[in-house]
Amino acid sequence: MAPVTTAETAPPAAASAPAAGWATGPLRAVQEADREIARQTALRARAVAAFAATRPASADRRPGQPGAMSAERRAARPDVLADVSEWAAQELVVALSLSARAAEQLLTRSLTLARRLPRTLDALERGELHEGHLWPMLERVAPIADGKERAAVEAELLRWMAGRVTTPAQLGAKARRLGLARDARDEAARLAASLRERGVSVRADRREGMAVLDALLTVPEAQALLDALGRYADALDDPDDDRTRGQSMADCLLDLVLRPEESGLPAVQAQLTVVAGVRSLLGGDAAGEIGGEPVPAEVVRALARALGLLPESDDEAEHSSAPEDLSADLDEEPPGTWPDAWRAADERWWAEVEARALRGEWGGEDDPPDDELERWWSLDADRATSPPAGPPAAAAVDEPTTALVAPGWERAHDALAAAGDVLRDLDRAVGRARRTVSDARRADQDDEDTWQQSPAGRVTAAATDLDALRAAAGPHREALATLLDASGGGTLVDRPRIAVVDELSGALLALTDSRELRRRAAGGLGLGPPGPSGGYRPGAALDRFVRARDRRCRFPGCRRRVPLGGELDHDRSWPDGPTSAGNLTGYCTGHHRGKHQAPGWRHALAADGTLTVTTPTGMVTSTAPPPY
Repeated sequence: MAPVTTAETAPPAAASAPAAGWATGPLRAVQEADREIARQTALRARAVAAFAATRPASADRRPGQPGAMSAERRAARPDVLADVSEWAAQELVVALSLSARAAEQLLTRSLTLARRLPRTLDALERGELHEGHLWPMLERVAPIADGKERAAVEAELLRWMAGRVTTPAQLGAKARRLGLARDARDEAARLAASLRERGVSVRADRREGMAVLDALLTVPEAQALLDALGRYADALDDPDDDRTRGQSMADCLLDLVLRPEESGLPAVQAQLTVVAGVRSLLGGDAAGEIGGEPVPAEVVRALARALGLLPESDDEAEHSSAPEDLSADLDEEPPGTWPDAWRAADERWWAEVEARALRGEWGGEDDPPDDELERWWSLDADRATSPPAGPPAAAAVDEPTTALVAPGWERAHDALAAAGDVLRDLDRAVGRARRTVSDARRADQDDEDTWQQSPAGRVTAAATDLDALRAAAGPHREALATLLDASGGGTLVDRPRIAVVDELSGALLALTDSRELRRRAAGGLGLGPPGPSGGYRPGAALDRFVRARDRRCRFPGCRRRVPLGGELDHDRSWPDGPTSAGNLTGYCTGHHRGKHQAPGWRHALAADGTLTVTTPTGMVTSTAPPPY
């Protein structure tokens, strides 16, 4: 089992201040208690992992023995528990008064942190994280198979959290974005597996007489369903209706599904906000966004194709980022179908292997004849000539020296000869296996090189959007131009918009369309936020820009959406402050109320959209509009 640092041997964690600073009074005591809870949680995880190391699976009954763990149960266990006794969790049940499921979850989580997320465990012990932050790391980062890639994503997330107020939901969204950007192929495979789990289920709720209807859908489906139900509820417009909007949405769902002929509800169009960069639309791996949720680039392209915004592309399918299965090709091309030069080189290669084995030059730890022969075989196949002068094509085997052998030794001599034959056969098989692995590696690298040279590969590797446009194939650029020129109507509620962003910071500079781009380019005008509105309510263009810039409530740690029909907040009250992008902020309903009603809180909005919030106890934190 992997070595585990115990609570006793772990280095002391250096204390660090909270991201927003220390509060005063009782709230500081809460902060200190929370950091101590985090430290103890880390120490508990280390101790549980150390305990697991004392309970190896080798002490359990082996598969096939009476009373051993069933094959189904063994296959269902998390990989991190493969070398841990199945009875270890039972000890935790007794020691901690936990259910069996909770005990196994604690065991799995502790081992995952200790073995796969050591930096996260250190940050938890220093109080930089709390227990809620562990779930995004465990769910999004720990499953990354490549150890170096996993460590890089973990380190980047921890750096991103440093010095800012970060809720688990925000950390989860950032982890999803990093995973989609850096582990796109594995994410695509996990998405394909998740699609097979789509469905609807019911579970009991803690409130008496209530149940929760769960629908596992893709992000576009779920966002469209939620938006449509909201629009149906808003269309009721009954002044005597005292139901909340959520209650009306639930009733609309029931009417539409159970009583469609009786509902009498007018048809509505669902509206989705899709954020897709140039590289996403051109076939690259850059993640997109639907309704504020990060999604793989292929999901964005599939939605765009379904809406008729992007055409079906054979070129994209040809250069798919998913690696091909090359094993069938390798198996379907036996040596008999090789070119004559390759087959001759292969025969000479094996003759040389056998000759060296007979001379005793094969198999030593410090002797790498297989690599040398492999290079020689490759050169020989390429040149289609006789082997180079270096290694001989076939070495003569020395004749055995005639000697008098006592009758009792003849059987021993025969046994040694037979053993030699077995070893030669084994060496030949090992050499053939090594060559097969080497061929597979070369084929995989060739496939990767081919993909990187494809339009999708070049777009993914592009440093900027302009580089991506240069790297894109002609059909991709034409499809992008068609999308930008698409007009409203049909199934589209609004005209597709172009988000002009700062390439370095990701900040939204302007929200426009292809016509506006051409008009400004012809007139030499620059792009920027819409100008101020004369009244209290922002004009349509300004309202659209601010909502696109903020996307979610700007209060620190909040992930709620800015209500579609709600008012944007003036930082400086109108008419003292203008109705402009620099004086408007998007809040959810609750934090909008709190901004005006919570005593002792101060909100300050900078011209670039940075919001600084000061609490009554003196803690200060800032949020910036989320980058594109």
